[in-house]
Amino acid sequence: MEDSPQRALQGLGSFPWYVGGTQVLGLACVVITGVWMGSYHGGYAWDGSGQEFNVHPLCMVLGLVFLYGDAILVYRVFRNESKRNVKILHAVLHLLALIISIVGIVAVFDFHNHNKIPNMYSLHSWCGMLTFVLFCVQWLMGLGFFLFPGTLMALRSWYLPLHVFFGLAMLAMSLATCLLGISEKLFFSIQHTYSHFVPEGILGNMLGLLLVAFGILVGYVVTREDFRRPPHPEEEALSVHFKTLTEGGGSPTSP
Repeated sequence: MEDSPQRALQGLGSFPWYVGGTQVLGLACVVITGVWMGSYHGGYAWDGSGQEFNVHPLCMVLGLVFLYGDAILVYRVFRNESKRNVKILHAVLHLLALIISIVGIVAVFDFHNHNKIPNMYSLHSWCGMLTFVLFCVQWLMGLGFFLFPGTLMALRSWYLPLHVFFGLAMLAMSLATCLLGISEKLFFSIQHTYSHFVPEGILGNMLGLLLVAFGILVGYVVTREDFRRPPHPEEEALSVHFKTLTEGGGSPTSP
């Protein structure tokens, strides 16, 4: 027990490497998605053509994977900053992810409607819409419970574990939806040559593996106890929420 603080400090030495790894993987996913749609499918436009569809995967990977993952990580990365400032950054990153994902969803619906393709018939689209709706609900409830004053502390302490759990669950849902989308796109595009290890197929498969790696690493950083945001004396004195949680049996003081 006496050397637990020393072990925690030693664990924090690896923290920047894990966070840096998440950023490398996340940016690689965004870049590879952009290259895939740009090099193999003609680039980007907003004219109802296939180039407009290409906006969809890029926006969804950028918004509901990379930015969403970063929004989850802010409580670990800015562990010594004011909690209110971190909450604002957390909400802003979620808002950016929401706006970008809306652009991606509008793009695919507009492409389908322009080309007389049915909407919402695939498992990918069902999972994607469910994830997007839950993301919106999670964001609105987070604003109401944690950012705006006036919420009862008992309600905050009740909702916090749910907020944390569903945050990670929806990242997993986003990643699963992306994997379904990658498989769907590859089968639509190179159905007859996919089994021959053509470059586009290999690129799509690599993207899927990088997305999985990104999700695993984000989940590890968020759930590792050594990386949890430490309690700050001034916040401990001012926050009834903190007191309620700690007296309830060691629940986390922050997401």
